[in-house]
Amino acid sequence: VQFVESGGGLVQAGGSLRLSCAASGFTSDDYAMGWFRQGPEKERDFVAAITRFGSNTYYADSVKGRFTISRDNAKNTVYLQMNSLKPEDTAVYYCAATIRLTSNTYNRKVSYDYWGQGTQVTVSS
Repeated sequence: VQFVESGGGLVQAGGSLRLSCAASGFTSDDYAMGWFRQGPEKERDFVAAITRFGSNTYYADSVKGRFTISRDNAKNTVYLQMNSLKPEDTAVYYCAATIRLTSNTYNRKVSYDYWGQGTQVTVSS
């Protein structure tokens, strides 16, 4: 199982980025997918999650209304559209896969089985 994350970079506050996570080595619609982030000297925190076929999505309160998670199972890819970015969104963003997503577990790191290597997002003020 391998993930290739892309789309990170440097952007000014108020700007937008779209992250992509392309999966290989498994059939993506067998798994729910999530995005987490880890800022400097911080814990890795939940950002967003999406169920196997995209029927349900979940978001951290800090990103609701600004970020949108989506997926294209035909391309084995999950996306994170990030709008109205703030300096506090600066972090390394990780995609992750889980076969056991529930409404009680979607935001827990331990629920996820596979992780990408991360992509850096830096938002300047």
